[in-house]
Amino acid sequence: MKAAVYQGKGRIALEERPRPVLQDDEVLIRVFAASICGTDLKVLRGGHFRVGENDTRVLGHELAGEIVAVGRHVGHWKKGQRVSAVPNIGCGHCEMCRRGLNNMCPDYEAFGIDIDGGFQQYMTVTAKALYGGNLFEIPAGMSYEEASLVEPLSCCFNAWKDLVVTPEDRVLILGTGPIAGLFLQLAKAYGARQVIVVGRRAERLAEIAPQGATDTVDSSRVDVVEEVLRLTGSRGVDVALTCAPAPELQVQAIACLARLGRVNFFSGLNKGTKVELDTNKVHYWGLKLLGSTGSSVEDYARALKLVETGKIRVTDVVTHRFGMAEAVDAFDHALSGKGLKTIIYPQEESLQ
Repeated sequence: MKAAVYQGKGRIALEERPRPVLQDDEVLIRVFAASICGTDLKVLRGGHFRVGENDTRVLGHELAGEIVAVGRHVGHWKKGQRVSAVPNIGCGHCEMCRRGLNNMCPDYEAFGIDIDGGFQQYMTVTAKALYGGNLFEIPAGMSYEEASLVEPLSCCFNAWKDLVVTPEDRVLILGTGPIAGLFLQLAKAYGARQVIVVGRRAERLAEIAPQGATDTVDSSRVDVVEEVLRLTGSRGVDVALTCAPAPELQVQAIACLARLGRVNFFSGLNKGTKVELDTNKVHYWGLKLLGSTGSSVEDYARALKLVETGKIRVTDVVTHRFGMAEAVDAFDHALSGKGLKTIIYPQEESLQ
């Protein structure tokens, strides 16, 4: 089989590998769609604490496929079922896992990080993942591409649910990548009265705005805080989300909040980066500063339902598709920053 393999910092290559050998308590899936995440690019640049600069790993944690073999000790799952997966696998016995928060487990494993992931034609789903409820059957009528994008939506939903957005709220989204696009759709689905998206490239703003923005702000041309206040009648926004790893966005987010505003610092910063915050505003205006990482099995289930019911059109964030022979080109494209979401189809030789 073919696999796109991370071979150390800055290096990814297409390799021919034997199909994984199935254990009695595992299932084997044929991967039909796997999308490239910002975390995959972070690993490729050499910036992930769980993947060393000289490690070898098949990346890819946003994936969907079909079960082609089932270990003899596995119940419930059957050959031919279409499935997708929650990537973070909890230890199953820590405080976070007992609360159902597999994504907060300090000893988690993850597809595409500790375990070979979806940028290969066949992938093993481990016993630990099966016991943890990490495998989901894809609803009838949902495509593999849609199913592969439930994972990033579930991470967005994890952040979104604690912001308690109502139809009275004004929402600010800082960033113009695929995550920002999913947040735009969530804001629209939840009926936010105004949704402002901020970006530094006019063409990217134009590309993403139709997914739910009522207003756009080009940060290369205007002062973000002044423009957001102008657009909200000097009131500010009720909810802000930072969707790019830039410290200035976190400062701008707080500066743009109205009284009782809420912010989620969705995109992490480089290790050691410090941000100066106006804590007097936090104190006197009653602000809520929130963070989130990954998604729980429950978050994933709810995101899957949002896609199944058509409330969120995840494929709207996809702009480029590649076959397996073009996997290296797919990563080069994603690294270029052009377009939104890039997807690899491991069973297709070429899509270009």
